Amino acid sequence: MNAARPSMLVVDGEVLSLDSLSRTLADEFDVHTAPNVAEAERCLESDYIQAVIADQRLPEMRGVDFLARVRERWPDVVRMILLEQPTGAGLIDGVTRAGVYQFITKPWCPDQLLLTVRNACRLHRLQRENDLLALEMRVTAPTLEQRMDRQRAYLKRNFRLDSITRGPDSPLNRVCEQVAQVAPYDVPVLLTGESGTGKELFARALHYNSPRADRPFVAENCAALADDILESELFGHAKGAFTGAVTARIGLFEQADGGTIFLDEIGEVSPAFQVKLLRVLQEGEVRPVGSNRRRRVDVRVVAATNRDLARERRAGRFREDLYYRLAGLCLHLPPLRDRRVDIPLIARSLLEELTRTLGKACGGITDEAMVCLQTYDWPGNVRELRNEIQRMLIMAPGERLGCELLDPRVWQGAAPVAADAERPDPAAVPGGLKEQVEALEERLVREALDRHGWNKSQAAESLGLSRVGLRNKLERYGLAPKTDA
Repeated sequence: MNAARPSMLVVDGEVLSLDSLSRTLADEFDVHTAPNVAEAERCLESDYIQAVIADQRLPEMRGVDFLARVRERWPDVVRMILLEQPTGAGLIDGVTRAGVYQFITKPWCPDQLLLTVRNACRLHRLQRENDLLALEMRVTAPTLEQRMDRQRAYLKRNFRLDSITRGPDSPLNRVCEQVAQVAPYDVPVLLTGESGTGKELFARALHYNSPRADRPFVAENCAALADDILESELFGHAKGAFTGAVTARIGLFEQADGGTIFLDEIGEVSPAFQVKLLRVLQEGEVRPVGSNRRRRVDVRVVAATNRDLARERRAGRFREDLYYRLAGLCLHLPPLRDRRVDIPLIARSLLEELTRTLGKACGGITDEAMVCLQTYDWPGNVRELRNEIQRMLIMAPGERLGCELLDPRVWQGAAPVAADAERPDPAAVPGGLKEQVEALEERLVREALDRHGWNKSQAAESLGLSRVGLRNKLERYGLAPKTDA
């Protein structure tokens, strides 16, 4: 017997019919035969059978009753019935109970019989493969705790301070040093800065570099919700507390128990809600909307705003006691226009991310386009820079992103990085776009060299260039350090 071929069992009380079925199937299958139920069951017990064909007229019982017994004892075996006409309510009920895969009507056609049996064996193989895959997944699939451990490890790795994109001379370096100093201490932190400067990124860095890193980090934009909805989001609500509250809800403060809650745009909350928030911060307890029961929570609060909360406090628009509850330590994030040295690194990092997200390859950003990106003020900060690079990538007909793809506002709003009478004003340079971009580039190169005392390695790194690239630009513009008369 060839074990590589599918194995079949044919059960029929008529010897001629049994022999005819066996000979028809023998070329493709290992065929076992049985003239009665007892022989068939012994065969099923001793041999590996993938499919069985049973005649409806067996000596001991109906074929569907025998197949029902097969289904109970050998459920993996695919079952087929051989009969004169598939009619009658009793037969249909029996077929349903036996889980019959296919009817084979008499007189049967050899080709049709072979096709039916092939499909039955294929079904058996697929069922076995599916069962083995399910078993393998149950054995090898990580537990919930393992998946959470992996997720926490991933977040810790991606929110390390050294993973924040910045240059060696970036003003952001000082902020990162402050975050590293304050993260281990369980004090509230207030992050200030314009929209798009990365306040949530630093809030996560505070959390994942703190002893609370293995506990939850949750965030809420306080400016996006009305007071009653914000109260329900932060503190939770009881079932039936208001129309639509069909179930109780756990608030974000409770979800963050043991971890960190990030309250973005905290300067936008109303005076009435400021009172409710102050009570939670003072007492360390939340009371869900519609409930009389208070719940103790242990959370670290990191808040952020693009407003000057100290000025808002002095003007009476923000509660003084709440301000001091939130501002255990203040960290200010500089806008992108104050960290132009970071723009090449950030732009390249964003482009790499967007090429993966959009599935569009790109050879990089031309030097001329990078000069324009560095000299524009970016009122929307990193968020606006990302949108600009995304638009350029989508619209790019070639491999590299050049000046011609820039939005007019970026080119027209590009400003010199420093005022120097000896250096030409790009806007006053005669000629077209190419000449004006070269004037801007010359300014940036000279500014970087002056800032680093003409240390070419440091200047090249701050400009995002290689030493060879910087040397080419020095030769191109005829730049040299000033000498005393």
